[in-house]
Amino acid sequence: MSIVFESTIKMVENSRTEWYIELKDTINGTIEICSDLQEYSKKIEELGKLHGGIIDEVKWSKDVNVHPIIIDNIRFEMSNLQRELEDEIGEPLINGEKH
Repeated sequence: MSIVFESTIKMVENSRTEWYIELKDTINGTIEICSDLQEYSKKIEELGKLHGGIIDEVKWSKDVNVHPIIIDNIRFEMSNLQRELEDEIGEPLINGEKH
């Protein structure tokens, strides 16, 4: 059985700038709400530990009301977090990538 998580970017109700990520473990149905990428990183690691640290896939989506600028900002933040992790562990997180 594949360990698949679903990550959906959503807007806080009645806000045009505040977002969150709904993280769902499709195996047991657990849903976590993450207000930023640091919290998301922590929660996905915790959920992954429930499956022996193995995550086969993370499916990303967004609600229709999420503006492209929000997505760009999240991608930029994710890129920075990836770079920090790679510097910390001394190797690329994705095989074949080099800084």
